[in-house]
Amino acid sequence: MATIAAAGEDERGRNADAARGKRALQALNFFMADMQAGIGPFLGVFLQQRGWATGPIGTVMTAGGVAGMLVTAPAGAFIDHTTKKRMVVVVTGICTVAASFLILLSQSIWVVTVSQVATAIAGAAIGPAVAGMTLGIVRQKGFNAQNGRNQAWNHAGNMVGAGLSGWLGWTFGMPAIFYLAAVFGALAVTSVLLIPERAIDHQAARGLEKGDGDATGSGQAEGFRVLLRNKPMLILAASLAFFHLGNGAMLPLYGLAVVGAGKGNPALFTATTVVVAQAVMVITSLIAMRVAAGKGYWLIMLISFAALPVRGLIAGSVIEHWGVWPVQVLDGIGAGLQSVAVPGLVACLLNGTGRVNVGQGAVMTVQGLGASLSPAIGGWLAQLLGYRVAFFILGGFALGSLALWLGFATTLRPACAGVRNDTQPPAA
Repeated sequence: MATIAAAGEDERGRNADAARGKRALQALNFFMADMQAGIGPFLGVFLQQRGWATGPIGTVMTAGGVAGMLVTAPAGAFIDHTTKKRMVVVVTGICTVAASFLILLSQSIWVVTVSQVATAIAGAAIGPAVAGMTLGIVRQKGFNAQNGRNQAWNHAGNMVGAGLSGWLGWTFGMPAIFYLAAVFGALAVTSVLLIPERAIDHQAARGLEKGDGDATGSGQAEGFRVLLRNKPMLILAASLAFFHLGNGAMLPLYGLAVVGAGKGNPALFTATTVVVAQAVMVITSLIAMRVAAGKGYWLIMLISFAALPVRGLIAGSVIEHWGVWPVQVLDGIGAGLQSVAVPGLVACLLNGTGRVNVGQGAVMTVQGLGASLSPAIGGWLAQLLGYRVAFFILGGFALGSLALWLGFATTLRPACAGVRNDTQPPAA
């Protein structure tokens, strides 16, 4: 009798820890939004004010993107193996804020490049860590709903952070934005420490429910094999690479285009571009969560890919202050849908393999290839051919995503609905 009572008490304790963990996860996603990428889209206008041209600005952003791309898969493998996932977020958060402050000390190309590389490396570890903790707390069955809520809070944090950054930059100057990032970083660290350690099941966090066996071999090597042997994941990664090749440069380049034409205050306009997009992302991430629960992820990804060509067409046609509304609403639709669909789809495809976070990192690596090249391509296109042509070309890259997604629809639809195709070999 005493044993049954103790078991019941233990179960109630785990449920309470899980509830606290989910609330802390949402707070973490809110505050880490302004911290994760340093000063993010404000970097371009900050450097432009100090005499940088669009080509070099895009190049240093690409350097950071390449560094982040190279470490995402190893970071995912590390997250799969470590039981110190909370500490990963603490350390990387501190490093991100410190790296951003380097730019205040010097705007030389080497200092800015080092700062962007350090920020990208730290940011590459935060994503898999938060996804792993989420999966460890709510398990596969609850991942779609909790990830949707996480992303809604993350977009809300981006929106609030960008609004405050715009106001602070306008009132006190651009350096005030760096100090706001530091405050958000401290609050993110506090939030992750509020997650009870025992609420995280580290086996479930890597895609192994209780009773499943572990695969042999190193997490990193197995991660790449999982990606290469799983056809839906290959198609997903390639489609995301095309999408981010066009999407990565669109936001900072549109801010540079409008501000450079003298049609907007640097801090306020850049803040507006972020606030509009993130407000839409809050809504679309919640919609994506509900649609995915009923119809799977295929349609969600299709709509997200279709948004970018239209966005590029509008951005190239309307370089005006008011153009931020249609351009960034479409950004919010594309990115908001993907923020829920991509982690959920990878977790679904690799469920039971024990390599979910390696898979997250591997897919992020391939899509990061596109995202890291985009600022350099967009920056030099704008410098050589003008902003309008650059936007048209960037938007056109997503046509490759649409071709892949529609061309392999018969393979992707069952996978995106969580149905295993028996003609496909197991993922692990």
